Amino acid sequence: MDRSGRIRSLDGLRAVSVTMVVIAHLARHTGVFARFDLGNLGVRVFFVLSGFLITTLLAREHAATGRISLSAFYLRRTLRIFPPFYALVLAVAAARAAGVVALPWSDVAHAATYTMNYNTADRGWILGHTWSLAVEEQFYLLWPAALALAGFRRGLAVAALAMLAAPLVRVATYLAFPAARAGIGETFPTVADALAVGCALALARDALWRWALYRRFLGSPAFIAVPLVALVAHAGGKHPLFSFFVGTSLVNAAVALVVDRVVRFPDGPIGRFLDRRPVARVGVASYSIYLWQQPFLDARSNAWWTAFPQNLILVGLCAAVSYHLIERPILRLRLSLDSPRAPQKAPPARQAA
Repeated sequence: MDRSGRIRSLDGLRAVSVTMVVIAHLARHTGVFARFDLGNLGVRVFFVLSGFLITTLLAREHAATGRISLSAFYLRRTLRIFPPFYALVLAVAAARAAGVVALPWSDVAHAATYTMNYNTADRGWILGHTWSLAVEEQFYLLWPAALALAGFRRGLAVAALAMLAAPLVRVATYLAFPAARAGIGETFPTVADALAVGCALALARDALWRWALYRRFLGSPAFIAVPLVALVAHAGGKHPLFSFFVGTSLVNAAVALVVDRVVRFPDGPIGRFLDRRPVARVGVASYSIYLWQQPFLDARSNAWWTAFPQNLILVGLCAAVSYHLIERPILRLRLSLDSPRAPQKAPPARQAA
């Protein structure tokens, strides 16, 4: 971390993740990368990052104060997540009521209640991406409470159990419950391992660093094999059973290793790129970008606002408004609330988890 408490390179990784999502949705217009499913990979990187960063921040709080304040955590999450999110939901609901867009009212209800990841049957496009935000909210609800009750050592065992159980749940769902196959990779039990890998990394990375072989590999040129394995496993695992049981787990593990690499070596070539100001700024605004890209990057719509390139311009404008008029003022409020309680030895991290 730098002196402000910011974990270097992570904003840059967020920028890469949201760029993959945007490229994937633009590919629906252009056909480029359409078969590679970059969007799913970008969301998976977000999940691993979220597990890593949330666990790291909770561990810092515990080290500084001897406890985890669940009320403070949930207040911070509420202030961080809800205002930009519900601004989008209200805007879409108003457009639906005015007849500007067509989508089921059930989508608005599922989005507003963070249950979109269980609405896989008749889901429309405009709010469809909120399934991943529902997964995040379910994680926020469960994981800090688990750490507060079980402690960090048992918490590592819980994360490891989730990493082992999720592939089995995916395969069992595919084989035994064909009607539920559409939810594989979105319902919490079938995607929890992506978050759990990030949690496990945060809890075990000091122990891993004491392992000489791990240190040498993480810093060696041979590390290039890790992202290549992730790309091959993601693109090549076309058979559902392979993908659900092996391919997805390989991708999760590879993403976690990449996270550790760029955090451990922020002054390397990749770390310097990720920490460049333009890249980091995209990462800082990635939440608003992710929220607003979906309504405009709809290849099935003939509306003028979904045609290229104005759709991309509108994504940027709406994301900028959301970030500067909602996210930043709320962040200042969060910091003002945290300041009286912040321990001197552990300044609050600037990173928006």
